[in-house]
Amino acid sequence: MPLRLDIKRKLTARSDRVKCVDLHPTEPWMLASLYNGNVHVWNHESQQLVKSFEVCDLPVRAAKFVPRKNWIVTGSDDMQVRVFNYNTLERAHAFEAHSDYVRCIAVHPTQPYILTSSDDMLIKLWNWEKQWSCQQVFEGHTHYVMQIVINPKDNNTFASASLDRTVKVWQLGSSTPNFTLEGHEKGVNCVDYYHGGDKPYLISGADDRLVKIWDYQNKTCVQTLEGHAQNISAVCFHPELPIVLTGSEDGTVRIWHAGTYRLESSLNYGLERVWTIACMRGSNNVSLGYDEGSIMVKVGREEPAVSMDVNGGKIIWAKHSEVQQANLKAMGEGAEIKDGERLPLAVKDMGSCDIYPQTIAHNPNGRFVVVCGDGEYIIYTAMALRNKAYGSAQEFVWAQDSSEYATREGSSTVKVFKNFKEKKAFKPEFGAEGIFGGFMLGVRSVTGLAFYDWETLDLVRRIEIQPRHVFWSESGELVCLATEDSYFILRYDANVVAKANETKTGVSEDGVEDAFEFLGEVHETVRTGLWVGDCFIYTNGVNRINYYVGGEIVTVSHLDRTMYLLGYVPGNNRLYLGDKELNIVSYSLLLSVLEYQTAVMRADFETADRVLPTIPKSQRTRVAHFLEKQGFKQQALAVSTDPEHRFELALQLGELEIAHTLANEAASQQKWRQLAELATSKGQLELAQECLHHAQDYGGLLLLATSSGNAKMVKKLAETCDGTGKNNVAFLSHFILGDVEKCLDILVATDRLPEAAFFARTYLPSKISYVVGLWREALSKVSEKAGQSLADPKDYENLFPGLIDALKTEQYLKAERSKVIPAHMYTQIPMNHERNPIEEMKAAEAAGKFHYVPEFVKDEDEDEDDEDDLTEKFEEPEGSNLPPVILQPTLVIPTQAPPSAATPPAPEKETSSKSPLSLDADIAALEEELELDIDNLNIDDKIDNLDVNLDEDLLEDD
Repeated sequence: MPLRLDIKRKLTARSDRVKCVDLHPTEPWMLASLYNGNVHVWNHESQQLVKSFEVCDLPVRAAKFVPRKNWIVTGSDDMQVRVFNYNTLERAHAFEAHSDYVRCIAVHPTQPYILTSSDDMLIKLWNWEKQWSCQQVFEGHTHYVMQIVINPKDNNTFASASLDRTVKVWQLGSSTPNFTLEGHEKGVNCVDYYHGGDKPYLISGADDRLVKIWDYQNKTCVQTLEGHAQNISAVCFHPELPIVLTGSEDGTVRIWHAGTYRLESSLNYGLERVWTIACMRGSNNVSLGYDEGSIMVKVGREEPAVSMDVNGGKIIWAKHSEVQQANLKAMGEGAEIKDGERLPLAVKDMGSCDIYPQTIAHNPNGRFVVVCGDGEYIIYTAMALRNKAYGSAQEFVWAQDSSEYATREGSSTVKVFKNFKEKKAFKPEFGAEGIFGGFMLGVRSVTGLAFYDWETLDLVRRIEIQPRHVFWSESGELVCLATEDSYFILRYDANVVAKANETKTGVSEDGVEDAFEFLGEVHETVRTGLWVGDCFIYTNGVNRINYYVGGEIVTVSHLDRTMYLLGYVPGNNRLYLGDKELNIVSYSLLLSVLEYQTAVMRADFETADRVLPTIPKSQRTRVAHFLEKQGFKQQALAVSTDPEHRFELALQLGELEIAHTLANEAASQQKWRQLAELATSKGQLELAQECLHHAQDYGGLLLLATSSGNAKMVKKLAETCDGTGKNNVAFLSHFILGDVEKCLDILVATDRLPEAAFFARTYLPSKISYVVGLWREALSKVSEKAGQSLADPKDYENLFPGLIDALKTEQYLKAERSKVIPAHMYTQIPMNHERNPIEEMKAAEAAGKFHYVPEFVKDEDEDEDDEDDLTEKFEEPEGSNLPPVILQPTLVIPTQAPPSAATPPAPEKETSSKSPLSLDADIAALEEELELDIDNLNIDDKIDNLDVNLDEDLLEDD
């Protein structure tokens, strides 16, 4: 039977004539050397030209990757070998290798050697670790040496093809050939070794249009392949598949079965003559070089033929036609297994298979294993690989019942077998392009997917979808339908189907309408998958292991390469996967976690509570995240062990005590801020104060203190901010407390001298001269003239109308500012904008209650009297337990009074042509212009005020 290998074109790169192609083992790159002297590197995944090298003006007939050195080595018609670094695109080395065209280059797989062949009839060995010195010359051919290839099973031997009609086999260390194979009637263009260990074969192609297979041990020709219409230019044994590829100048690439030598397929892409073919171990990709460009095709499927018996812990796979087995239980229970590490399995050879296996699958109980390929299937016993049954089939699937299976022979007929005997054959109404096993028999057609009952083969339901895979859960309740770019989860209701079949209601030509319930769709590509309970575990298109449970996707691990799920062993709590090289790895996935999540999704909380204690603490947080997504936040808080997660849940649930404990343990300012916000919203002001203190949120503390009327807290905050340099909060705190002297000190200390001067003019007139002196000194460092233009009240009293009244008012209000008024007196206290302090001072002075002392010297008795008066004025009613409140800051607004006659004259050194009244008006206008908004003052910004001249309007040119 034919192999029936799928062939898909992955890349088409149009270019000048391609003389050589090569594949990179780790990057998705194809190398092509051109007749025009260039070398191109194509990315066959993105279809982009990623690198290009201008080697020379003559044809480049040979080019190879040297991945371990990041090199590309080229040989061209100028007799030169050149070495390029494909990362930096720099030329690393160049030397003249031959006295004629360089035809071929072969890179030794382990040693620092390359072999070159040439039209000078020589083969040379070069060592790049010894400055590219020529280590050996191989002589013996009498015509051009067209190709050389190193034996993959013995790196010390290589074969060469020459136009002298011979194939010679050589050994490193000997300059003469071991032996010569003769049989072609014309020049031999190409040669290759068989990669498997079962046949000592060589293949050659010549200008006589024949391809010959040689046994190099017996030195005989075992097969001749005929069919090409022109010279054979390239031959290749595929390293992974049982095929031979031959390319000819007739424009075709022919694919032959490596065992039967039957022609399987012929490819013609219309790019004229074929010149080169390249394959690579571990890949199904084949690159082809033509007159008009290069092509890359993927032959067959890369998914390995491997199956796992979950019950017995045995993995069976096919390597070419050899069947091998590994036993997981043989590793021993004490062996330490790390996630993602290759398992050290002992491999047992089971024997050879009569067909080339493309798929292998155990039946559900693990007693039998089926091998399918070449259009046939063979059922073996899993233990000894004894033949149990066989037949023709394009596809083979097992039923949930281990004794039942189905086959698809063509595109129209499906056969069902029971106990290895055919039970029934039927032709689905819309044909059969594929079949799926499991709880029900699935048949894919051009119109969609149809499910049939295994017993009766009655149509259960037809669904308008064409899946690539169908995965059934063990219970048969859930099914996953995986398409090219998404998958669907459905719930099957057997009771509805049984009832509909009995009553014949709800049944249409498409089956039972309510047989399936749609649960969800996920836009991810499923490569392989399996069910554990109600959890669907799968590998996706971006190499992740995920599982789906209840509409949520949980990532188990990220993979560094494409892996295929083999099975899940509940006893080990491990998930097993294999790659295309049949390396087996495993990942931990606790059954208790899956059972718990399944119970939660079924709302079976009794089972969930019973399973929870069996879940290790390291996995509790993963479970908690799942509970949170399902809306069970209280349970998630109880389950989670991650402090970060628990804190977030506590905030969401309003659990202040738990959040407080966690914040204490974490000692994170961010957490304290979050908790403070929650505590404030809950009215827990004491807790909010503690949180803001830990968070060092001084602005928040000030807001809290003023809102609660806590003067002691404001005072403490002011002192703290003084020490930590939080000038804005410190200024505002002192201002609220009425400590304007401290406010002025902060302005001076932060070099905000202009603001300090205006602040003193408004609240502390007695300090104006002191601040103006500092301001003048600082400003004089920038401009002497500007500094001298500042007027000091003690020198220019006429420029500061109402200054005496302001000084008196400052002294009058000093006692009032030192008192804290209870909050309940708020309604009896006039607002600042309703008061006129100067008028209050004058009234008190007229009534004899206030006596101005110019030197600000008062007797202690006088101070006590003032304080007693203030206390009497705002006496707190008996029985009041209201919290104290902070008195609003008192603004001293001096009235604009005309200068008195007693005002002393200005010093003689300063003269002005303006009248005093005119000057007063100008000064008043200027003061109004320069009125400072204290609320918007940001002292923390260190703005250099030396470049700012606020008094430029007063400057006049001499």
